[in-house]
Amino acid sequence: MFSVRCRVDHARVGCFLALIALFSPRLALFFLWIFSDLLGDAFDSWILPFLGFFILPWTTLTYAAFWDWGNGRHVTGFEWFFVIFAFLMDLAGYAQGRRVYSEREA
Repeated sequence: MFSVRCRVDHARVGCFLALIALFSPRLALFFLWIFSDLLGDAFDSWILPFLGFFILPWTTLTYAAFWDWGNGRHVTGFEWFFVIFAFLMDLAGYAQGRRVYSEREA
């Protein structure tokens, strides 16, 4: 009975983190850094998550999530599709910002 309750509580925290990630992936990364060891386990050094926080937040968050959810604590196969999609989302955000900035200057 106790193990079922822990699983339900863990699922609620995951849903809350996913909801936060929809609004701000950087805030979700911050909460992961403060309240779990996921970023430290998924990446070999602190530099990649640190740079990912500022440069590629969706990619960093997606890689860490699929590293934890995947088989054997690594990203393989179809999971890379989601990591690449997150990378493209990060690049699209930069492209959109550049487009808005250039329209404002004109």
